Amino acid sequence: PADIRKVMYTTNAIESVNSSLRKVTKKGFFENENSVFKIFYLRITGELAKKWNNAKIQNWAKVLNQLSCLDETSTRIARYIR
Repeated sequence: PADIRKVMYTTNAIESVNSSLRKVTKKGFFENENSVFKIFYLRITGELAKKWNNAKIQNWAKVLNQLSCLDETSTRIARYIR
């Protein structure tokens, strides 16, 4: 269905995360790969987590109902529904 497709294939969220990570890497020199991974981790768990935890997904109830009707996803979703 269109609602599920919109949630799954949206690239705006992905591009937003990529943009945020690009900003961090432009700021300086890194000694090794681990230091870059640490900066990414801090950025994702700090700023991005706060931003995305409060984000609303349009028509989420409708999408959840549609996913629950599918055999492939209903058992997975059942674990998280309270």
